[in-house]
Amino acid sequence: MKYQFSFRNISQKFTRPVITNHGVWEIRESVIIRLIDIKGKISWGEIAPISWFGSETLEEALDFCHQLPREITSEIIFEIILKIPDKLPACQFGFESALENLQENHESLNYHHLNFSGLLPAGKAALNQWQNLWKQGYKTFKWKIGVNDITEELAILNLLIDQLPESAKLRLDANGGLDDNAAKLWLEKCDNFPNKIEFIEQPLPVDKFSEMLELSNYYSTKIALDESVATLQQLENCYQQGWRSIFVIKPGIVGSPSRLRKFCQQHQIDVVFSSVFETAIGRQAALKLAAELSSNHRAVGFGINHYFTGSIPNV
Repeated sequence: MKYQFSFRNISQKFTRPVITNHGVWEIRESVIIRLIDIKGKISWGEIAPISWFGSETLEEALDFCHQLPREITSEIIFEIILKIPDKLPACQFGFESALENLQENHESLNYHHLNFSGLLPAGKAALNQWQNLWKQGYKTFKWKIGVNDITEELAILNLLIDQLPESAKLRLDANGGLDDNAAKLWLEKCDNFPNKIEFIEQPLPVDKFSEMLELSNYYSTKIALDESVATLQQLENCYQQGWRSIFVIKPGIVGSPSRLRKFCQQHQIDVVFSSVFETAIGRQAALKLAAELSSNHRAVGFGINHYFTGSIPNV
């Protein structure tokens, strides 16, 4: 069987910048790939790198696509997918997802059992935004910390906790932006709200794994790894080093979907699937994995529609 292959670079401006400890993110760029089989069936995939999070750059992804022929046999495409190096995890996800789409019937896929976590803006703006998300049905919220002065953020946390309904859950995401002392302050604070704080995400930088492991054993508030497990190789390494708390997995940049399935099914890890601000194409493929592998009923981190005009961009 032969496939026609094409791709294009797209970009979408956020309705409001995404502000994290890594900086200000204003435009989301990705690569949309298309495969057409001999029967004319079309399948799409998305390569949505976040280089500062641990994936390849957009330029590296485009370079990889430019090297491929425009007509690919089934043997060649399987070989291509198998040989995409681990340094191109977003490419692994995009190509393997596109091929799976050609081979499977997606009418049976059901995401309705998944709960979603809504992303709040950093700083005081969160106090004015959670109500809108609550009205849309969100019961879990994610708030970026480590962006402003810690005293200011702790004060905002108090206000946020007071405002949120009793049934709401809050996740705090530091994006690796805290030092040891700040992480302890946050964890001590969060231990006062065991029914409100679901977990703190990546409090320390990636190279502070042993410190995060120690903190996870000392405080009652759960810690979730995110940047530390951005790719499959990192995920496997952290598990081998003893991490048994929460893993935040971003399917769009983690790597091969088939390898991810095998790992999750083998180890039954506590996992939260999360968005990389992909389009509807990447979102469908990511939610497919979340629906298959979310065994703990934690809300998935795909409540990001409000960061795009109208809804998640379709192409």
